[in-house]
Amino acid sequence: MNNEEEIELVRGSDNIFRDLGEPNADILYLKAELATQIIGALNKKNLKGKEAAETVNMSEPDISRIRHADLKRFTIDRLMEVVSRLGLQVEINVTKAA
Repeated sequence: MNNEEEIELVRGSDNIFRDLGEPNADILYLKAELATQIIGALNKKNLKGKEAAETVNMSEPDISRIRHADLKRFTIDRLMEVVSRLGLQVEINVTKAA
């Protein structure tokens, strides 16, 4: 017998929150995706702190929360406003659940 442990590979879905059994998994996933795009756009434009906050019309602490993925205080609507202010466009694809 081999002393090595067997590792079972389990493929997850595209939504880690669903895989972890989180309630409102799709909402959490959407918020995380929007935050990822916001962070990317801020970085691409090299916007930090006060300049970033002024560009998207929110407070510096809120920008910091987004950058640290602390999204509890944010609604999808609010994140969408930030996305829009950064000149990004969102496309939505809805499919039947498996």
